[in-house]
Amino acid sequence: MRFAAEISELELGDYQRAIRLVLRHPLITPTWPDERALRRVRRFSAQLRRDLTEAFGYRLELHGSTARLVRTADWVDPDRAALTRTGRSFDRQRYAYLSLCLAVLSRAGIQITLSEMADAVGSDANRITGLGFDPDSGADRCALVDAVGWLEERGVLRLTDGSSASWVGNPRAGEALYDIARDVVVTLFRPPRVLQHVDSVRALLERPMSRGGNAERRAAAQAARRAVIESPVVYYADVTADVLNHLRGATLPGDLHRLTGLRVERRADGVALIDTARLSVEQFPGTGSVAQAAVLLAVEMSDRVIDPDGRRVKWMAAPHPGGRQRELITQIDVGLPAARINLTDEPEPATPTEDAEPDDTRYPFITDSFLREAVTGMLARYGSAFGAAWQADPDHLRAEAVALLQRFGMVIPVPGGVLVRPLAGRYRNTVAQVRQRALF
Repeated sequence: MRFAAEISELELGDYQRAIRLVLRHPLITPTWPDERALRRVRRFSAQLRRDLTEAFGYRLELHGSTARLVRTADWVDPDRAALTRTGRSFDRQRYAYLSLCLAVLSRAGIQITLSEMADAVGSDANRITGLGFDPDSGADRCALVDAVGWLEERGVLRLTDGSSASWVGNPRAGEALYDIARDVVVTLFRPPRVLQHVDSVRALLERPMSRGGNAERRAAAQAARRAVIESPVVYYADVTADVLNHLRGATLPGDLHRLTGLRVERRADGVALIDTARLSVEQFPGTGSVAQAAVLLAVEMSDRVIDPDGRRVKWMAAPHPGGRQRELITQIDVGLPAARINLTDEPEPATPTEDAEPDDTRYPFITDSFLREAVTGMLARYGSAFGAAWQADPDHLRAEAVALLQRFGMVIPVPGGVLVRPLAGRYRNTVAQVRQRALF
């Protein structure tokens, strides 16, 4: 056994739960994600450090009452946004305020008031072109409180008096006092590179080149394991040849099952880790109107592809994954100060996904008009399962459902529609059952 070598069979289940806990929650504090999490990690800390480093190239750090998993990123992932307490994704303003809050807390003592933090964040934000902070603006105050709430949830701040809601409503009358967890602040913000030397987010993906055949094979094996645990599905067409060899190899399923307790399913087109233990934050199929619509859309698209009586479906080659990465990197780099942007004509280094072989695999093309008709039909058939807001805006429901399917690797949005990938076919025999809402 290469992994969990010193873990007895009696303790293996607990160890696998600890692995899944760290992979799902890279930051663990005395209160986040719950009060028992830190004890579970500390129980197996030595073995966790070895296995996470050897298997994935990750680094587990424990400082005081905080555990932090430092991941190795292979690509820019747009689907892991920080969320507010109401489930809203952070925008650029909230991310900027979150970073400024951490900078303020690193200079603060053991306590801070919300108004003091607002003054300090505002002072820094108003020196940044395009950001700013106006204490008289309700939108700016809400954005700051969302950033503070994210820190409070994770145990960086602990409310001891007052209320952030009252401060948002009236900053001159309301106030909130927080205790600061110094060890969590230090652990939370530890960039792998000196940010003043980073001219593009690409630099955060770069790693030293492996020297020697054994080192290259080890790095490729780690990249393959990372891809399987970080993505809902890994298609062979999307990875480099060396990673592909390990995805198809005999050892990967056993290694990941030993570490996580989860089963690897391998098909002709790719590999997926069957998440029966909620390793991922987001689940599919899930609950809620968008998740229900996404499953029904997957069924409709799969039936359309294999329908022998319907009009023939057009098959198209997928865009190269490197193109989407370049687009995301460009969008992120727009936020860099103008003086820091690299304006030289030197070629940009490739990200791992750009090194993949060109994908000549063709996928069935489903038009936007078909998707609109499918959503209209499901709203008519299962009206009681969807609220009035979705009934009034079917295009929004369609867009959200398609975005969910994209996050789980089932479709690729292209102009005029989507390309349906093989994972969607897994749900083609799904039968929908609608529960009737009680009238009283």
